[in-house]
Amino acid sequence: MILKSNLIFTLYTIYGILLKGISGQYPLVTNVTVTEGATANLTCRVEYNDNTSLQWSNPAQQTLFFGDKKALRDNRIELVRASWSELTISISDVSLSDEGMYTCSLFTMPVRTAKAYLTVLGVPEKPEIDGLTKPAIEGDHITLTCITQGSKPAADLRWFRNEKEVKGAKEVNASGKTFTVRSSLQLHVGRNDDGVAYTCRVDHVALTQAPQQATEVLEVHYAPQVEIIHSRAVPQEGQYLKLECVSKGNPSPDPVMWTKDGGELPDLDRMIVEGRELTFTSLNKTDNGTYRCEATNHLGTSSAEYVLYVYDVPTTPPPSTTPPLHPIPPDSTALLGTHASDPTVTGNRDPNAVGQHGTDHALIGGVVAVVVFVTLCLIIVLGRYLARHKGTYLTNEAKGADDAPDADTAIINAEGNHAHAEEKKEYFI
Repeated sequence: MILKSNLIFTLYTIYGILLKGISGQYPLVTNVTVTEGATANLTCRVEYNDNTSLQWSNPAQQTLFFGDKKALRDNRIELVRASWSELTISISDVSLSDEGMYTCSLFTMPVRTAKAYLTVLGVPEKPEIDGLTKPAIEGDHITLTCITQGSKPAADLRWFRNEKEVKGAKEVNASGKTFTVRSSLQLHVGRNDDGVAYTCRVDHVALTQAPQQATEVLEVHYAPQVEIIHSRAVPQEGQYLKLECVSKGNPSPDPVMWTKDGGELPDLDRMIVEGRELTFTSLNKTDNGTYRCEATNHLGTSSAEYVLYVYDVPTTPPPSTTPPLHPIPPDSTALLGTHASDPTVTGNRDPNAVGQHGTDHALIGGVVAVVVFVTLCLIIVLGRYLARHKGTYLTNEAKGADDAPDADTAIINAEGNHAHAEEKKEYFI
């Protein structure tokens, strides 16, 4: 029984060795992918070999190496390692024509082979951007076209506007083993495109370090746009004032032209023009008017206006907002009548309090002036009335003289009337 078990164990061991030998006699290879111009290493291994030779052949079934012996005269092909279990060769400066199926052969009876596919990636050329017009005019419609050739597989093209991706229209054409890729970008050019960088970037598996790309910066010409900036909100007499004409346009509209009320500047001693700035060294009332700034380039003209009104210098100084260093305590008698209206009592200073009291005083003064004027008018009328009727009475002599032909008769008539003197009365007004 023991002998039978030992025999079975021995048979299984021999069978396993035979199977291992048979399976280990098959060559093992792997597919290889390289970039055009790089170096490809092809390796063939066996787990068990009884000193049988290994051989590498190219897609045209030409022997490259038989063991450590070089069979094909190609300086790009070299031996890397040769032993009973491995044969490794290298192909430098790989081209697209090197792509294909390579065969490793183990010369047993029968010959056993394994195949490895060499893939060569075509590196896309640096892209070029066509269709750019320099300079472009605002409102134009232009088409930017990006082209790259020699990619394998076909490359992917992407557009960026100042690092922000925008979508283009892609087109792929085959050219032998490689591809030519185009991408178009439609633009309606505006002034906001002036100075914008448009970049076409190539993405491809062969570009391991950095993508290929091309960049074009747009130059857009557009008509000027003008704005006037002033240095003071409320200009007053004697002050300094600067007006700046801010003009945006391409080409730059230099110089700009300043006018006042449709004519030339009247006082160039006080009105100084430097570049785009108009400076008043000392304002006065004669400076009032409409000032116009005009900018022009070959695409058009633009202007802006500023109406200047010079205010009087205020005669009443504004109230101080800082409390006195040594405040005087308020009078208790004064507080009795002004507690509700005087801001100094409540502790809240009102900057407009002086102006408000000034308005009340002006109103009261106006009323008083009207009353005085009416009184004077009444006095004048009364005086004229009294002057007109002063001394309008009749004496006895005057009464006799009314009908007398001469002075003597008038006296006699007056003396004759003494009898009625008691009936005559004199009235004084």
